[in-house]
Amino acid sequence: MKGYLKLKNGDKFEGEWLTESSEPAAGEVVFYTGMTGYQEVLTDPSYKGQIIVFTYPLIGNYGINKEDFESKVPHAAGVIVYQGNMKHSHYQAECSLVEYLNKWNIPMLGKADTRAIVKKIRKEGSMSGVMASSTAAVPELLPLNRASLVSQVTSKEMTTYGNGRHHIVLYDFGYKRSILDELLSRNCKVTVVPYQTSPETIHSLKPDGIVLSNGPGDPKSIKPFMPFIKEVIKTYPTMGICLGHQLIALAFGGDTERLLFGHRGANQPVIHMNTKRVFMTSQNHGYVVKEKSIAAAPLNVLYKNVNDGSIEGLKHKVLPIVSVQFHPEANPGPCESNYIFDEYMEMVKHKSGREKAYA
Repeated sequence: MKGYLKLKNGDKFEGEWLTESSEPAAGEVVFYTGMTGYQEVLTDPSYKGQIIVFTYPLIGNYGINKEDFESKVPHAAGVIVYQGNMKHSHYQAECSLVEYLNKWNIPMLGKADTRAIVKKIRKEGSMSGVMASSTAAVPELLPLNRASLVSQVTSKEMTTYGNGRHHIVLYDFGYKRSILDELLSRNCKVTVVPYQTSPETIHSLKPDGIVLSNGPGDPKSIKPFMPFIKEVIKTYPTMGICLGHQLIALAFGGDTERLLFGHRGANQPVIHMNTKRVFMTSQNHGYVVKEKSIAAAPLNVLYKNVNDGSIEGLKHKVLPIVSVQFHPEANPGPCESNYIFDEYMEMVKHKSGREKAYA
């Protein structure tokens, strides 16, 4: 059966409708450049409401397993591939990609000209689009509502994992399970809290450190809660990842802006500004911190993107606060930046939040 993608600019692309659901799907059309990792991408809350175009032509060849989920449910609105209905052959696979998407009523369009779609996005920017199984079923495109996305993926209640020596509070803006796993593997007890949690509640938990997670949408949509966030991160050793990195910049007077088409893939080169070491990173974001806005803030630029020079990490000039735009938990790969969790834990050990607040 034929299927279609219609972009906001009016362009249409034809392909094969590979899944059972005939309901149209709308969302922001973005592209992901990794050769593997589609299972992690689909279940990453940062992709909430997005139609993902996979640039690698063979997607689904190792199926879906029970080990590599980043959350309990997939968050993508739709999937566009060149070939995605192949038989899987991995020993851990429990079902095919098509079977998994059918379970959650997420449409997939195959045999699409993914190269042409990506070239259009790179030229005109990420934009809204609609996937449909017939041209007659394509509804009118609605404006994207990026402001409400975090509220759709955050935890509904506080949950504690592990019983390690160091107590870390993980603010949930749409966290990946791999972040939790990295902290648990470093002798931590981790309490995951909804992003609206008050400073008073955080103080009552007596944490040793704070982690601000990744998440979807515009970081400025969290603006009403910025006073809460700033009070907490000034009191405890803090690490921000992706959206959490952007929130740290906003908390100290920085600003953010939307990229033309974002960074989404497992091959983004980043340079450490002090050591000049370059390493590859996994990324998924559509917004960045504006470098000019950092000039008057108490923050130093720690990492930059080699390709476009955008800020990839910050460090507070006085307080034990660090942030990275990329994903050091490295799922799906590469693992070169995993050491950042070790550096953060050293910071936690040397300046525990159990001590008197030092802000």
